[in-house]
Amino acid sequence: MSAPTKVPHLTSERPSAAASGPVRKRRARRPLTYVLLSVGLLVMSAPFLWMGLSAFKSQSELTASPPVWIPTEWTLANFRQLLDDLDLPLYFMNSVIVAVLVTVSNLVFCSMLGYALAKLKFVGQNKVFAVVLGALMVPGNLMLLPLFVLMSKLQLIDSYAGLVLPFAAGAFGVFLMRQFMQSIPDELLEAARMDGAGEWYIFWRIAMPLVKPALATLSIFTFLGSWNNFVWPLIATNDPDKYTLPVALATFATDPNKAGGSNGVLMAGSFLIVLPVLVVFIAMQRHFTQGIATAGMK
Repeated sequence: MSAPTKVPHLTSERPSAAASGPVRKRRARRPLTYVLLSVGLLVMSAPFLWMGLSAFKSQSELTASPPVWIPTEWTLANFRQLLDDLDLPLYFMNSVIVAVLVTVSNLVFCSMLGYALAKLKFVGQNKVFAVVLGALMVPGNLMLLPLFVLMSKLQLIDSYAGLVLPFAAGAFGVFLMRQFMQSIPDELLEAARMDGAGEWYIFWRIAMPLVKPALATLSIFTFLGSWNNFVWPLIATNDPDKYTLPVALATFATDPNKAGGSNGVLMAGSFLIVLPVLVVFIAMQRHFTQGIATAGMK
């Protein structure tokens, strides 16, 4: 007769005291982390909230003491005055044209150069990349005078070309696209070449779809920088019909015959400047977040 088989005693595994200690500490710190992040978010968003709410306030509420955060009576008078005193559609369209052209040109040219630096072999490749890195270290304001002289020689002052061409391709965009292009497997490109595909086909139909997060990231940064650009449009335009929205609003604010010190009108104009940037960012937020997360793994 065989010996009875012993059934092992089943016991539930519990975390040891040493392992549960750090877990309890993390759980205890979590509410504090949320509180600190909420305070930081409130501090960073307070100026924007004040600007957005002030655009709908009356003049009496703007000058009230203590300050009134939420308007008691929402009004569009500031926007009406802005439209009456400023040719807002013209300046808005100027900003849209310049920002879109700069963004599209950066997406095309920076992607082409980034692909060449990452996947093609040519003489002086490392030197070209060194020039790109060197350009990242040069302050942008240092290039304003040479750019103005160049645009003057080319007779591009007071033109869309003079506002777009100096920023048609940026060193940051080239660097960003090169880093993403390097993540594309070389075997994939070689297989396409063996099938008879040309470099243009490989670039547009294979490489570009694989770097959509990078394109979204570059488009947001470029559009934001071009839309908010103030110094170069101020230097490169003498004709008011070519003013972009930031330049037109600044000129309007310093003209006592128009703005007249009305903070509500200026807040309304600032709100309209920020609004398109928020719309673009919200529309491309998913790709932007994915691009930043992927960039950290390069």
